[in-house]
Amino acid sequence: MSMVDPILALTAFTTVVVFVAILFWPRHGLASRIGRLLRITERVRMEDALKHLFDGEYTGKTCSVESVAGALEISRARAARLVNQLEAMELMHSDGRGLPLTKAGREYALRLLRTHRLWERYLADRTNVKPADWHEQAERQEHTLAPAETEALAARIGHPLYDPHGDPIPTATGEMPPQSGVPLTALTPGQSGAVVHLEDEPREVFQKILDAGLVPLMRVQVIDMTPEKIRFTADGTTLELDPVAATNVTVVPLPQGEVGEGPFDNLASLKSGESATVVQIAPTCQGLHRRRLLDLGFVPGTLVTAELEGALRDPVAYRVRSTLIALRKQQAEWIHIDRSDQAVRS
Repeated sequence: MSMVDPILALTAFTTVVVFVAILFWPRHGLASRIGRLLRITERVRMEDALKHLFDGEYTGKTCSVESVAGALEISRARAARLVNQLEAMELMHSDGRGLPLTKAGREYALRLLRTHRLWERYLADRTNVKPADWHEQAERQEHTLAPAETEALAARIGHPLYDPHGDPIPTATGEMPPQSGVPLTALTPGQSGAVVHLEDEPREVFQKILDAGLVPLMRVQVIDMTPEKIRFTADGTTLELDPVAATNVTVVPLPQGEVGEGPFDNLASLKSGESATVVQIAPTCQGLHRRRLLDLGFVPGTLVTAELEGALRDPVAYRVRSTLIALRKQQAEWIHIDRSDQAVRS
């Protein structure tokens, strides 16, 4: 009976694993790439071009055939044909200085943007989809949902005004406030600002922002900056970002002398018998986790008392509005508290 050469077997196994990885690797494998290519129809390209032109109009940037080619990752010749197609459909017109949208083109782009941002809001509030995946999933949905389905989605999630990145959601009639804010890098040491937008592209840069724990509505204060990094506080925690990532964080400068909030105590720091008032759920707690804590009664202004402790103080049972609720340490750390009115139960 012949023996199988272990080195040959290992080589064959490794080859198969590498082949499967190349074929099915999430987002970057051949199967994923082919699937994305099959989804790119002429209508999708046209709609993506409309969004690009609207973004240029909204941010005050001049768009061109070259910028369309770059945004859609297509050749300049393909972009030129696409621009000609949009002009023939009377969705835009070339005036020699740019590619401005017509009224119909602007309305079309706003409908796409509304669907995209509503879907991101849905993913953030009603699912446990990772923040880095919101944009990609919304990109697919914006091309498939009919207007009636978009409005049904808006009603289901309470007609939100902003998406989870801080961007305003266009109204059903196409209204949207003007852009505001400056990059985090525009603040000077000692200056404070409120985060109003986190750019979600490119994905790798957005992941750095997520890893830092930044979310819209946080208050930040710059400590110092160098060509290599900017150091700042966010809700009292000291953070660092490289200039590229920091540029993708948009803030509204706060009045002179007004500083960022925090640092906060959290519910996990309460000892048995101690009470405190809920200030907020940490902005970093999103999706179903945030919804559950709010549903349990951990809303701002509520008095909470630590009562029963499990092994190693995890979980701990807290008294909330006459109800005893057990939370794991991680959940309790998401709840910011104010001890100034601390009361000890007798």
